[in-house]
Amino acid sequence: MESKLAPIKLDSYQPLREVVCESLREAIRNGTLKPGERLMEIQLAEQLGVSRTPVREAIRKLELEGYVIMMPRRGTYVANMSMSDISDIFEIRSALESLSNGLAAKRITPDELEHLQNLLVMLKPYVEQMDMEKIVELDIEFHDLLYHASRNKRLVGIISNLRDQLTRFRTLSMSYPGRLEATMEEHKSIVDAIAAGDSEAARQAAEKHMENSESTLLKAMDAIEQKHQKEQEARQKKYQA
Repeated sequence: MESKLAPIKLDSYQPLREVVCESLREAIRNGTLKPGERLMEIQLAEQLGVSRTPVREAIRKLELEGYVIMMPRRGTYVANMSMSDISDIFEIRSALESLSNGLAAKRITPDELEHLQNLLVMLKPYVEQMDMEKIVELDIEFHDLLYHASRNKRLVGIISNLRDQLTRFRTLSMSYPGRLEATMEEHKSIVDAIAAGDSEAARQAAEKHMENSESTLLKAMDAIEQKHQKEQEARQKKYQA
């Protein structure tokens, strides 16, 4: 495996296994470590500048989170995410997002609501510029704020984990034609419902947002699959000619 990961800075207050875990998790999220790629403890330890023990502990945790798959006698691999897997995650996440938004409508503070409204304004110029890095960053901040406004720490932990499992697909979904504009409207509906203290409307807005997000991502993945199939067919015809 070629060197892809930067050495870890050993000045963190966190336990080393947690630092290693976050480094590997982020590498999977951003595509540095790709789906189906085999993970070798020795090489990972060398790249990160640590011993094998924290790497082994991190991999076990990432397996529990669904980021990697450990196969007996075959090794450890970055988990592939099928359309069925994505649908399963969205099914759970939709219910939890609905719960989170409903609670936030009752428990959000004035400062948090103002921050939420400001995020909508801040997002507009980045959408116009198609600055995907900033769009994704603000989208994550938007949802994190909603989760924390629910005032339910266990809910925050569970829903954040589910969201993180789909982070690697966020740019793909956001880049799909029309999705950014739709997301802006859906976010506004969520904020309006929460500002009105309407828990039921906030729940419904969350469910609609998740439904549309899932539909767009699956369409984007299907478009990529069809493109790959056409490219493969074209190569086969070329070889047969």
